Amino acid sequence: MSLLRIGFSACFFHADPQRNLFKGKTLLYMEESIAHWIFTERALGFLIPTVHPNSSVTLKDIVSDLDGLVLQGGSDVSPKNYGETPLKPEWSGDYVRDQYEIALVKECVRQHKPVLGICRGAQLLNVAFGGSLYQDINTQVPQSKTHRHWETYDQNFHEVEFQKGSLLEQTFKKTKAKVNSIHHQAIKTLGEGLLIEAISKEDNIIEAIKLEGEPFVYAFQWHPEFHDPKDKTLLDCSPILKQFLTTAQKRRERD
Repeated sequence: MSLLRIGFSACFFHADPQRNLFKGKTLLYMEESIAHWIFTERALGFLIPTVHPNSSVTLKDIVSDLDGLVLQGGSDVSPKNYGETPLKPEWSGDYVRDQYEIALVKECVRQHKPVLGICRGAQLLNVAFGGSLYQDINTQVPQSKTHRHWETYDQNFHEVEFQKGSLLEQTFKKTKAKVNSIHHQAIKTLGEGLLIEAISKEDNIIEAIKLEGEPFVYAFQWHPEFHDPKDKTLLDCSPILKQFLTTAQKRRERD
């Protein structure tokens, strides 16, 4: 049987007339570690382009040809998408990318294709289902942890606590784990139909969520693809990746 085809939502470099490379053109890209993580389980990865309104190819066509969707990390989610005004200009986010990814998520759910969100992907998934975000954790959550440290970046770690009965608890047979933390925004009000899977115990920041009623629509704030496999103190999320791909395989076999 052919390998599973997993689509990656794109990060955006918007058209910039001052940029020397591809002057005035929009660039779509991905960070390579997430693709390499998927490849460890022998699945193929494809970057998903935007769809022009006049294109003969539709978003439905693209999702139909994929077995699952991974939402990459990256830029902030725009507060406009959850009915707020940016508290600072630098927290305005990427409204265009948000709309592209929200449409992808909703089409995947319509087609019952599995979705796995990473970092920004957790925030985007929450907003796609009507939730809201803290625009900046340290500003809006008193006594919160430092969830993003620019200098240490993916070497900034903390402990998360799995909710009782969660997929994480069932999979790993424990209630706590050490993960990296590279985000300054986080879930504030939970979106409709979403369930909390894990929290940062020290400040109650939501760290993992899933959509109720779907085989696998799941997201976490940490970057499992950045975890050093030689560091056994860090959570190895390959069992979750395998569940995502197993769900994709079962969905393919039903077609």
